[in-house]
Amino acid sequence: MYPTTLTQIARANPFSAPLFTLQKVEEPLQSHKGQRSRRLAAAATVDEEVSCEFGSSKYYALCGFGGILSCGLTHTAVVPLDLVKCRLQVNPDKYKSIGNGFAVTVREDGVRGLAKGWAPTFIGYSMQGLCKFGFYEVFKILYSDLLGEENTYLWRTSLYLAASASAEFFADIALAPMEAAKVRIQTQPGYANTLRECAPKMYAEEGLWAFYKGVAPLWMRQIPYTMMKFACFERTVEMLYKYVVPKPRSECSKPEQLVVTFVAGYIAGVFCAIVSHPADSVVSVLNKEKGSTAMQVLKRLGPKGVWKGLFARIIMIGTLTALQWFIYDSVKMEPSLLADPRV
Repeated sequence: MYPTTLTQIARANPFSAPLFTLQKVEEPLQSHKGQRSRRLAAAATVDEEVSCEFGSSKYYALCGFGGILSCGLTHTAVVPLDLVKCRLQVNPDKYKSIGNGFAVTVREDGVRGLAKGWAPTFIGYSMQGLCKFGFYEVFKILYSDLLGEENTYLWRTSLYLAASASAEFFADIALAPMEAAKVRIQTQPGYANTLRECAPKMYAEEGLWAFYKGVAPLWMRQIPYTMMKFACFERTVEMLYKYVVPKPRSECSKPEQLVVTFVAGYIAGVFCAIVSHPADSVVSVLNKEKGSTAMQVLKRLGPKGVWKGLFARIIMIGTLTALQWFIYDSVKMEPSLLADPRV
């Protein structure tokens, strides 16, 4: 028989690599009178012909590239919705709703005005994705070594959540400068139309602080977002396979699994948007204004003001999270990535 706890954790955890299955392996014990040999749950690769070894430079490069694709492309694709969301947050008197926000923007700036801020969005979130997924692998190995093999197996979900939160801390430092420039371009008409105009102007007015004054609210927004992204996605995947999908996960084809991934990712994104929206409102207003602090902005917005633009952000973050999980899962299902044999 398999060890019950370890087997249940391995089967229930959505982060388990698709390249591994549990097999029964006989391990002879040392010669002790009256003792029998025991059976262990061991990880065995489905295909030993893999082109990338776990922990290698190529492995980290591919994970980082996957992060660039999943974050950079998806955030850039929803720039028009992000622009309207930011304007709803910083100027609710002018932009009454999502539809009104789009109409006013097109009337004043034309259709091209909806693409304002695309350059800092693409650069910033590509850097964030690179750091998020790259450092995630680094922290996963670090925490696994600290815990040891047995505890890594027992606490694998907690390990993944801790690793993702740690990675997000550094990813937000990489994101902060471009996020600040993006908000200035999108929410201050006439300030600057391009990144090349905006960055020098911000530096001349406030120095380097202009690019990093929003990093603390970013941490408040992104770290809970990342934790919810993993935790909610895990539970949703489990429920979909248990109550909705008519056959076990192991019998589903790759396209079928990716459909489940997309649906679970969208549901997780809704909760991500809710838990991180107040901090997102503070970031938007803080990066628009000069000389304000996060606490000053929070007090001025009040309990009601911090929820402005929530519906727009739910749509945006739900779509983003679903697409990011879809892209990331597509990469992880490819045989070119060899999962960590310890977890």
